[in-house]
Amino acid sequence: MLAPEALRLLIVEILCPTAAIAGTEAFPTVAGNLVYDSREIPVQDIDRDRDFTPVIAVHGNDARITSRGELTDFSDVEQQAVIDIVVELAVVAEDNQGEFADAMAGTDPTARLVLAALCSRIRYLLEFSEKGVAWRRLVRRVVNLEEMPFSVPDLGLRFQRMTLRYTIEIAPDTYCEDGGLPEPIRSVAATLPDGSYAKLKLQQLGAYFLAESPEALQEIAGTAHVTERVDLTVGVSSLSS
Repeated sequence: MLAPEALRLLIVEILCPTAAIAGTEAFPTVAGNLVYDSREIPVQDIDRDRDFTPVIAVHGNDARITSRGELTDFSDVEQQAVIDIVVELAVVAEDNQGEFADAMAGTDPTARLVLAALCSRIRYLLEFSEKGVAWRRLVRRVVNLEEMPFSVPDLGLRFQRMTLRYTIEIAPDTYCEDGGLPEPIRSVAATLPDGSYAKLKLQQLGAYFLAESPEALQEIAGTAHVTERVDLTVGVSSLSS
């Protein structure tokens, strides 16, 4: 199931466009270029001159394929995937091992508004904006969307971190005899900007799929039986006015 991988990469491109990195357009969120694929923000990327640094990390979660019914064939299936988008206001924390990146802890009304606005902006970009068209070509429907806060109630801690968990129904992979990425991922990848992180990763993924090489037809063998008499009956019909 490759669609979840493609969805994760598409989200990275939508939230951090290649054109914005090149400086030809503005970044679509207050996180700017701090959008990470399956990893957290390193300490050196945090702006120490600000109270907090908005950051986004995109992670693939689980995926499943289920049959549409007992009487359907093996190709009549539904495919679902779960994508986690972790949104946080990062700060530099420190313990006896040294500095590390962490989400801002404590209650801060202004910070909470920034976090809520960033989560809402992400949803708009994916589900409604023109930038999210490629993502929506793979997503048949959003089954469920959860906003999960991060807190430690026993210690009275509420971190400025929110996880947007998308459960989505996606089109099943259709594999191609000529190798490369299956559809519809192949068509979606072709629309991505050249040199983009997402397109590069999808091209690397497609390289693992080799074309099938069926054996060439060498000969046709068979047996012909000929009888002494062959009757050919030709029927002729006429139309009278």
